[in-house]
Amino acid sequence: MSAIDLPRARRLAFGVVASQAAVSVVAALCAFALAGRLAAVSALAGGGIATVGSLAMAAAVFGGGGGAQRALTRFYLGEALKLAVVVVLFVLVLKVMRVAPLAMFAGFAATFLVYWIALLAALPALSAARRGA
Repeated sequence: MSAIDLPRARRLAFGVVASQAAVSVVAALCAFALAGRLAAVSALAGGGIATVGSLAMAAAVFGGGGGAQRALTRFYLGEALKLAVVVVLFVLVLKVMRVAPLAMFAGFAATFLVYWIALLAALPALSAARRGA
């Protein structure tokens, strides 16, 4: 069993959120260049949905004190919260805004990829920590 470096995990989680916000802006700029204002706003909305979902999860997991076991419990709750936030935001955006669906889902997918890239980047460090423990 290996220990979880909570400060490093917290930095990684909130770093992912910041990266997702940046990718949302880049996706919106690309959409604007390719298809105009509606596509840009749609891509920003899609990226924003993923970013807010990740922020909700990170805040739920790392917002309180406690040790690794408590963080693990909060991780499961945070994942459920993230899913609920994403679903609610998609429903709201689709009901309230006029969007270009392809641009919105492309913005969401681009920011969603940030999560997986960060996870893949963190795996070698996790693997090395386990070998050293």
